[in-house]
Amino acid sequence: MFSFIARFAPIRFLPRPLALARVPAGFPSPAEDYIDRQLDLNEFIEHPAATFFFRLEGDSMEPLMRDGDLLVVDRAKTARSGHVVVAVHNGELTVKRLRQSGKDAWLEPENPNYPHLPCSGDTEIWGVVLINLHWPSQ
Repeated sequence: MFSFIARFAPIRFLPRPLALARVPAGFPSPAEDYIDRQLDLNEFIEHPAATFFFRLEGDSMEPLMRDGDLLVVDRAKTARSGHVVVAVHNGELTVKRLRQSGKDAWLEPENPNYPHLPCSGDTEIWGVVLINLHWPSQ
């Protein structure tokens, strides 16, 4: 039987400014000179006692997620087909998209170079990925 104990130190988030304007990804646009409000990442965490942070390792979820991304994972959220989840599969943690059809379920990577993992009796959905924070490679 697999047992996993996550140890973490509470992270104190500092409110940061959220700009009212959207940033276009196409042609440059003049910057707007005002702030909508202060944004605190705690606003996005519904279940603080059940929320964990993981650093992603590997490339099976590219291009959606990349090696080194910070994942915010909620253990209290019910996983549904299409959600990106952290799962225990064959005794190891993995991040994949949960897919279900009828009674069948599998873990699906975003990267087509990796196989789908059929869910079996020893597969446990550990939590649902709520937020993926990505920093450009340096």
